This record gives sequence, structure tokens and C-alpha cells, in this order.
Amino acid sequence: MLAALVVAAVVTRLGIGYAHRRRLIDQPGARRSHTEPTPRGGGIGIVIAVLACACVPAFFAPGSSRGAAMTLSVAIVIVAAVGWIDDHRGLPARWRFVAHCLAAAVFLFPIIVFLVLAPAAVEEAFSVSATSVWLMLAVALLAIVWFVNLHNFMDGINGILAAQALFVFAALTILCLRAGWTVHVGQTAVFAAATAGFLPFNFPRARIFMGDVGSGVLGLVIAVAVLWQMATPGVALASGLILCSAFVTDASCTLLSRMLRGRRWYSAHREHLYQWLARSGRSHAGVVALYMGWNLVIVVPVVCWINRTSDPQMASSTATLSPSPPTPGWAAAAAVYLLGVAVWVFAKRYCLHRPARQRYRHATA
Repeated sequence: MLAALVVAAVVTRLGIGYAHRRRLIDQPGARRSHTEPTPRGGGIGIVIAVLACACVPAFFAPGSSRGAAMTLSVAIVIVAAVGWIDDHRGLPARWRFVAHCLAAAVFLFPIIVFLVLAPAAVEEAFSVSATSVWLMLAVALLAIVWFVNLHNFMDGINGILAAQALFVFAALTILCLRAGWTVHVGQTAVFAAATAGFLPFNFPRARIFMGDVGSGVLGLVIAVAVLWQMATPGVALASGLILCSAFVTDASCTLLSRMLRGRRWYSAHREHLYQWLARSGRSHAGVVALYMGWNLVIVVPVVCWINRTSDPQMASSTATLSPSPPTPGWAAAAAVYLLGVAVWVFAKRYCLHRPARQRYRHATA
């Protein structure tokens, strides 16, 4: 973790000079939320730290973790390469989408091969039919691709993505440690440390932006960490999805809203709630505080509740550090997301009626 923190910070600092030399500068504009020219591409520090401090050590560890480390490393490299190219000279959306699908398929490749070669063993391991496993894999692939893109969409003001990612990684690490499951907890903790190494360069004042190279990879590893958590015994299945509710709700509601209104939903815009809040007169730090407030006031209590220990004697048993929760938590997750949608609608209307909106011209595609 310390190595990841240092590597991310050092590479990000070097990235500032590189961006200036290559003139990778985001200029203020109608579809941007910043007011000063700022270099981009600093997320390469997170990428290198994750690869060097999480994936490489796992590859050299004994056991079956080598294959998982290899597929995760390849998936990260694919997403990072596409983001790096896009940061430098732009890349059509269709090619980015294809690359993201390829990265998700690479990460899931061991399970796909296992399912093709030994469907009976997979059915026994998952306690469901092979058809159901194929369906779950398809859902997982689409979820990974969506997470890569939605976290890219949500990286629009200082510190918001790094702060959210740090919160999610830290919470998942604590949940898995509490359950006594340490298979991937070290890697998730390294993800958190790498993000923390970048954060001071992006918040509260942005000396460099993360860029697509960083936001895409963060979306990928957040999705991977959530999938790891869902496979962890003793942790409610819906925990990770609840932890990500702030970003998933904002990105999903915004995308659906643009599609229903006939907008070019795949083009750049400033219609996310966090962008409306910033344009309504709030500082970037103030908007980030609102999102973290949702996490602390709503998300943390709900996640703690669905992962509560139902039997103290069971909890004290040496056989299991934390018993499985009585329910997967899907009802709680649905309630959180319904509340999130209601907050999104209310806050959007509130921003539209703010007098300060007259000072900001809202450009739509």
C-alpha cells in the first residue's frame, strides 16, 4: 500500500511536466466545468501503481491467483491504452466501446473457458445451470463495460472520481476483512492507496486531471472489486452496488434522461447532477462534499445494517469471523437506488430554479 501510494504520487507529479511538454491541456469550454487550462492524463500514476503493486505481486504469488492477476493486468492495459490514445489525439466512441468489451471479456476469460470445457463442474460450483452461468457472465460483462464508461462520465470536476473510488475501495476492504476473507483484500487495499496517491494533485485544486487513462481504469477495477466482494462469503451480495449508488444513479439517470429527450446521449455534455450543482454556484469541493455526504449518511448505515451479525455466538466462533448475513440485501439496495433517483430528480429541479443558473449557459449536444 505504501509503495502504491508513493508510485502513484511520483508518476502523477511527473505526468504534470509530461502533459505540459506534449500540450495535453484541457481548455475551458461550454462542455467543461473548469475555468483554467489544466493538464490531463495524470491517471497514468494510478495505472502504473495498480499494475506494479497489485497485479505483479499477485502474479508471483503461489496458487491459482496467477491466472487472475494475468487477466486483470491485460484488461487494465487494454483500457489504459485506449484512454491514453484518447487523451493524446482522440478516439471514436465505437473503438473505445469495442476495447472496453474486449477488456471485460479478457477478465472473465478463465470462467468462460472453464464453462466451455467443464460445464458440469461449473454447475456444481455455482449450484445453478450452465445456462444461468452464461447469463450471469453476460450481465457481468455488460456491468464492467458500463462501470468503465460511467466513471469516465463522472470525472468532470476536481476530486469527485478519486474521492468516490477511495471511499468504495476502503469500504470493500473493510467488509472483506471483517468477513475474514483475504483472497483479494490486499489488491483492493492497493487500489485505494494508488487512488490516494493521486488525489492531492486533483483536489481541492486540480494541478492535473485524471484523463481517460485513469478514469477508465478506475471504473474497471471498481467493477472488479465489486465482483470480488460478491464472491466473498459472509458479505451481503448487494454491498458493492450500494457503495457505488451515488455514481451509478447520477450516470444512469442522466443517460436515460438524454435518451428519452432525443439527445445524442453518447456525445459530450454537462447534464450530470454534479455538473448542474457546480454550475448553480457551488464550488467543486462543495459538490464533492455533497456526494460524500450521501455515502456517509445513507450508504454506510445501510451497508452496515445488511451486514450486521445476527448471531453473536456465531460471530465469536473461530470457524467463521463473520456469519453470512440473513439476506443478500437486494431490497435495501432497491430502496437506496429509489431514494437516489428521487434525490436526483429533486436536486435537478432545484438547480434549474436557482437564480445563479442565469450566469451559466447550458450547452447541450
